[in-house]
Amino acid sequence: MKFKAMTALSLTLAVAAAGSANADPVEDELIVNGETEIVTKTAAPAHMENIDEVMSGWLFRENDTRDMQRDDFDNPGMLAVEAAMETWDEVEGTAGKACSDCHGTLDDDQMVGIRAVYPKWNENAGEVWTLEMAINSCRTEQMGAEAWGYTGTEMTNMSALMSYASRGVPVNVAIDGPAQPTWEQGKELYYTRTGQLELSCANCHEDNYGNMIRADHLSQGQINAFPAYRLKNAKLNSVHDRFKGCVRDTRAETYSPGSPEFVALELYVASRGNGLSVEGPSVRN
Repeated sequence: MKFKAMTALSLTLAVAAAGSANADPVEDELIVNGETEIVTKTAAPAHMENIDEVMSGWLFRENDTRDMQRDDFDNPGMLAVEAAMETWDEVEGTAGKACSDCHGTLDDDQMVGIRAVYPKWNENAGEVWTLEMAINSCRTEQMGAEAWGYTGTEMTNMSALMSYASRGVPVNVAIDGPAQPTWEQGKELYYTRTGQLELSCANCHEDNYGNMIRADHLSQGQINAFPAYRLKNAKLNSVHDRFKGCVRDTRAETYSPGSPEFVALELYVASRGNGLSVEGPSVRN
């Protein structure tokens, strides 16, 4: 216990020392392709107790990284969107269907706003579903196709396409009604210290956003911009992939992507970004 406390204290001091020389999030505006305005800063949702204003992670990135997201030709995450556009019209499974057979062509705009409301309560399943769970349900129940891996390339590509279709739409995740117990579970996970470093999500993304930890500028940990292409690992990253990375950084045993714990955590974290625009696929360090 003494070792854990000393390690956590050392990390806290390192964050504070680095943060003292660091500027706050930049004052900048994100307009993609010169036409789609993205809300990157707005009043915090009423349920947030310790933060008055929510901010996209885009405001915490370097100039070059922010510029990459301003133009789809420079955004490497758009390669995933283009791949998913092809998949959208591909017939798969025993039912002989493609996504477009049920949901129309992408030009029909039927998918606009879908990303903005997930995770959400699924009445038929009697539980909260993430977008990935809904996609796999379509594949197995409607198409007769095999489910995709929760954080696999095909799934992450399709999630990126759904984010692209909803780009600019305000996040509006419901946390009341039957979804509330799951939201409460996610909130508890968010504030619970874990791992050898005894850190919670809130220690970094609520108490220290704007400060530096090693070479990283800590953001509020908003997920409105996911999937996110990270320059660090040169690939598109899903929400649950990033959750795993954060938990790993506390030196704790992590949950599995798609687990009830991560679903609950995603619902809570998504609700913290209500009012920000759907932004994905984004570019991050």
